[in-house]
Amino acid sequence: MAVGLAMQREGGPYNGRITSFVVLSCMVAAMGGLIFGYDIGISGGVTSMEPFLRKFFPEVYTKMKEDTEISNYCKFDSQLLTSFTSSLYVAGLVASFFASSVTRYFGRKPSILAGGAAFLSGSALNGAASNLFMLIFGRVLLGVGVGFANQSVPLYLSEMAPPQYRGAISNGFQLCVGIGVLSANSINFGTEKIEGGWGWRISLAMAAVPAAILTVGAFFLPETPNSLIQRHNDHQKAKAMLQRIRGTTDVQAELEDLTKASSVSIKHPFKNILQRKYRPQLVMAIAIPFFQQVTGINVISFYAPILFRTIGLSESVSLIMSALIAGVVGTAATFISMLIVDKLGRRVMLIFGGVQMLLSQTVIGCVMASELGDHGSIGKGYAYLVLTMICIYVAGFAWSWGPLGWLVPSEIFPLEIRSAGQSIVVAVNFLFTFIIAQTFLAMLCHFKSGIFFFFGGWVAVMTAFVYFLLPETKNKPIELMDRVWKDHWFWKRITGELDENCEPQFA
Repeated sequence: MAVGLAMQREGGPYNGRITSFVVLSCMVAAMGGLIFGYDIGISGGVTSMEPFLRKFFPEVYTKMKEDTEISNYCKFDSQLLTSFTSSLYVAGLVASFFASSVTRYFGRKPSILAGGAAFLSGSALNGAASNLFMLIFGRVLLGVGVGFANQSVPLYLSEMAPPQYRGAISNGFQLCVGIGVLSANSINFGTEKIEGGWGWRISLAMAAVPAAILTVGAFFLPETPNSLIQRHNDHQKAKAMLQRIRGTTDVQAELEDLTKASSVSIKHPFKNILQRKYRPQLVMAIAIPFFQQVTGINVISFYAPILFRTIGLSESVSLIMSALIAGVVGTAATFISMLIVDKLGRRVMLIFGGVQMLLSQTVIGCVMASELGDHGSIGKGYAYLVLTMICIYVAGFAWSWGPLGWLVPSEIFPLEIRSAGQSIVVAVNFLFTFIIAQTFLAMLCHFKSGIFFFFGGWVAVMTAFVYFLLPETKNKPIELMDRVWKDHWFWKRITGELDENCEPQFA
């Protein structure tokens, strides 16, 4: 049965509509975002819980409680503590390259299944951890799970979605990330109050819930038509799947484009992606995830509770404020993004979000520089001003670089290099997530309030990058996306002028 949303729109060459089959399949696959978001939210909250610090990082706990001479900005500066968070991203970086081969040769569904199973194992190990080795090894398994899920889920969503609604459906991944963050922070707020000091175990073990949903649900997911043609060249099976997900028997135009895209078969996609004709996609595969990480969102996501304690708030207040800001504000803004991304387009939202983040970071940096010294705390009024600016910042990220940092890369690669390209996106994302997670506490200690100006500078750079170098991709069929580069004022010098007689037109 189909949901009553017509797919045909001006500029879209395919027939069909959004079916309940697509919606349900994409909802299950988007659980890959939920496990990612849950980990982001849980790690920041757990690393601010005193029983957790006492057991695994006693030197940090001692410094926080007993060293009254240490700067507000340096209380949590510990490479061992940041290793707990960042070890996941090293594992995810490595796993993403293995996931590329699995996704390409076995399909999107097995890769999603592998990600869910690995994350499920890691959550069980972390919840039962009795020493630092178990804790870190559990994080590595979580990283493998996130690496596989982040490589395959965005591709799955983009390939299943109709072109006219690809932005909204693909942004479901980031929406689930936000829901995961909100759930994690809410759980942290409850478990922090458990007497006996074992609440952190519940927080870590509860990661098994979204992982189990993803793992079980993956067994029932259909494979995408793109993958069926790429792996088996089975046109009949792909046509039947297209008819089922589009809710119409007239899918010949889309099937022909998929067949044409799959006719370019290459044995070494990582080598071929270096070719000149793929240069725009390669630049975006590196630049977009890099820029997404240097927005400074990890200052809020990973260490929001720590940041709030730095400005003088209690542990309990820190946890609930991070839950409200990172969860409620972020999730609401991402939902808004889902509603408008296919109307306003990717460029407008990235530029607007960049300006919003830059202005709020500048205000936060100025307040912190003028009001928060190495000791003591800032006044209540200024503290609430900082929290308000953080809300504005999180909203700006959550409807721009948060979801679109995953959406745009997932829709720009030709089929022959799609798995390899998405692996590069995930690897770059995890590499710089690791670098920032590993260095942030030291940067906070040395840069102090200047850290907000540091990230604000990068936001200015990425906003200019989007304005000059990123073409608009809304409503373009994924297998015909090469046109946007051949029409762009800069990239057409590299890819060559478009032969108007060979390519279909877009309104």
